[in-house]
Amino acid sequence: METIAPLWLWGVFVAFVLAALFVDFVVLKKQGAHAVGVKEALNWSLAWVAVSFVFNGLLWWAIKDTTGSTAVANEKSLEFLTGYLIEKSLAVDNIFVFLLIFTYFAVPPAFQKRVLMIGILGAIVLRTIMILVGAWLLEQFHWILYVFGAFLILTGIKMWWAAGKEESLDDNPALKLLRRVMPVSKQFDGEKFFTVENGKKIATPLLMVIAMVGLTDVIFAVDSIPAIFAITKDPFIVLTSNVFAILGLRAMFFLLQAAASRFHLLNYGLAVILVFIGSKMMLIDIFKIPVAVSLGVVLGILAITMVWSAKTAPNT
Repeated sequence: METIAPLWLWGVFVAFVLAALFVDFVVLKKQGAHAVGVKEALNWSLAWVAVSFVFNGLLWWAIKDTTGSTAVANEKSLEFLTGYLIEKSLAVDNIFVFLLIFTYFAVPPAFQKRVLMIGILGAIVLRTIMILVGAWLLEQFHWILYVFGAFLILTGIKMWWAAGKEESLDDNPALKLLRRVMPVSKQFDGEKFFTVENGKKIATPLLMVIAMVGLTDVIFAVDSIPAIFAITKDPFIVLTSNVFAILGLRAMFFLLQAAASRFHLLNYGLAVILVFIGSKMMLIDIFKIPVAVSLGVVLGILAITMVWSAKTAPNT
């Protein structure tokens, strides 16, 4: 798996992630269980975006220093930015499902923060494995690009068809499977994952929620990871843009939770983005759409959809 990033930049990336997780977990422990307000979520969201842009600046400098080419550094930096934006955009649909899970299990607001933190940690590990395997497959079998492209187009069409329809977890196969293999108590026991009921140690609903969040993220990763491979095949850029987008997922969740109704049409925009990216992959050997154009299209679709959502948002 070839990458333009120097070896030392991999080390810096790992240090960035470990430091970010350490700070987040330490702050989480000191704050204790509490409901996250809009102001706190906004501050954390801005902090994660700032950290991502700082890393992108370091990426630009490292590539320029390694290759001696400003043009190459600009291209790779733009690839990171586009991949980051795509992952952030697709994460919105992921967040709406998280909202559905929390509502279904009636998770107290004070416990939601911890669930998301553990879910994010698991997502980083699983997505890293999936990205490295995906990069190896693309290196060995070029035709997989067409499979990814077709899959994204079909996913986009399915997302458009499902947009606006009321979702439910009652018939969710993952939930049914978990309930068969994991006896669960009816009540929460603080932030504990296990409790004792009738002399028997069983899982609490909080453990079930974490399992559902983890499974949901893996399912969404199947959509989002191929989408970033449409922008770049460099595993370092795919991995870093994906992970930095995930790091801000928790803050983004609480931010969107307060304004979910105002983004009720966003899934239509995400569906169009998936179809566009899938088409880009299908055409890669005929016509390669420039990264700058891809970034412009994604930004344009998001802007139009968000304005459309704001104008037609139901009054609350």
